Amino acid sequence: MNAPTTTELPVVVVGAGPIGLAAAAHLAERGITPLVLEAGASAGAAVREWSHVRLFSTWGEVTDPAAEKLLAPTGWMRPDASTYPSGGDWAEQYLQPLADALGELVRFGATVTGVSRTGRDRVVDADREAQPFVVHFTADGREERVFARAVIDASGTWATPSPAGGSGLPALGERAASDRITYRVPDLKDPAVRARYAGKRTAVIGSGASAFTALAYLADLAKSGNGAGTKGVWILRRGISGSTFGGGEADQLPARGALGLAAKAAVDEGHADAVTGFRTEAIERDADGRLVLVGEDGRRLDAVDEVIVLTGFRPDLSFLSEVRLNLDERLQAPVELAPLIDPNQHSCGTVYPHGHRELSHPERGVYLVGMKSYGRAPTFLAMTGYEQVRSVAAAIAGDLESADRVELTLPETGVCGGAGLFDAPDAQEADGGGCCAPAPQLVQLGVPTAVGAAAEQAPAGGCCGS
Repeated sequence: MNAPTTTELPVVVVGAGPIGLAAAAHLAERGITPLVLEAGASAGAAVREWSHVRLFSTWGEVTDPAAEKLLAPTGWMRPDASTYPSGGDWAEQYLQPLADALGELVRFGATVTGVSRTGRDRVVDADREAQPFVVHFTADGREERVFARAVIDASGTWATPSPAGGSGLPALGERAASDRITYRVPDLKDPAVRARYAGKRTAVIGSGASAFTALAYLADLAKSGNGAGTKGVWILRRGISGSTFGGGEADQLPARGALGLAAKAAVDEGHADAVTGFRTEAIERDADGRLVLVGEDGRRLDAVDEVIVLTGFRPDLSFLSEVRLNLDERLQAPVELAPLIDPNQHSCGTVYPHGHRELSHPERGVYLVGMKSYGRAPTFLAMTGYEQVRSVAAAIAGDLESADRVELTLPETGVCGGAGLFDAPDAQEADGGGCCAPAPQLVQLGVPTAVGAAAEQAPAGGCCGS
């Protein structure tokens, strides 16, 4: 029996989240066999961990066209395109049916541990591109491998949240205080979780949509019957400016704009105090066992009972160490994509739809897509990922005309704030001419039920820096 040629091998897709499953659907549509390797026990395993958070994109913006075609023969019908799903809705009503439609092309409980060229470590040049990829993974306690013509890594960043420490490393004492720290937006509808925060003083570290969500949830708890005394302490590494709370009514995703306004209301109504320009260096315990945050400038904040760290995510690149990647030194994103999303440069919704060319690497046939393609940059939209994998699948199929065609228009945030990082005072930030309208004043809205994100793996998504 002859060994299969490289083009007869499957394309391995790492991760059965929204973008990984969309990649599989696009490959299948082109007659290319995908093999999706998912570490979790079900589709959208990471999404299910924030199932209580409502997306700020509608159903019409979080389903992929190729996936819908694959689902159509099964009798699946997309929910009302104008409504907002929760993470749980997204997983149960779309991702799991999509995985079921792909059938044996999706393997659950399969954790990828390494990717390489067959018989070639990253040093060897000779005959490299002629060799298929080999993907090592563990399943049911056994080590296995599979050969592939290409590898699409859609594993996201959910498993590797960034720490509280302002240096990018865990703050001193952060690990020791892990019993009082979470790196996820808490589900305050869960009685046990609600009891953990009710009547307590909680620090929320972060400035993106996840932090907005947590602040809104805590404010809602404070106003409830059994939440008296609940107080948030919002820790920002930079100052508060016109862009801090997002675009409000100018945001082209209305629920995302309302989320920022809800966070502003939490501060304005006294349910949260804002601490600005604070970069955490240490987390200590006082005599009562409560946590004291210590800043790099020596400031010591009043003790809190709990800490919610929502400082973003970072990619796990460990299993890609034997393939040749070209990643930006700051963001750990593909170098051609990085300038479009770098929060050091801008906070506007200026990233345009992109595909295989921006996502390519020196190792031809390897693509990082979805949230992982953004590296450490924030605010990724699912629709961006769907366009990415449409282009990548076309490129793998050799259809460069389609691969190079732009088929998506992204919504803007409705706010520009100059550089999106560090402690720029208001006077140094851009006002007026930019990509978007100035940030609006607070509009008195109730805390929205539609809070969350259209991110691939985290309730912190959007289209530009925060």
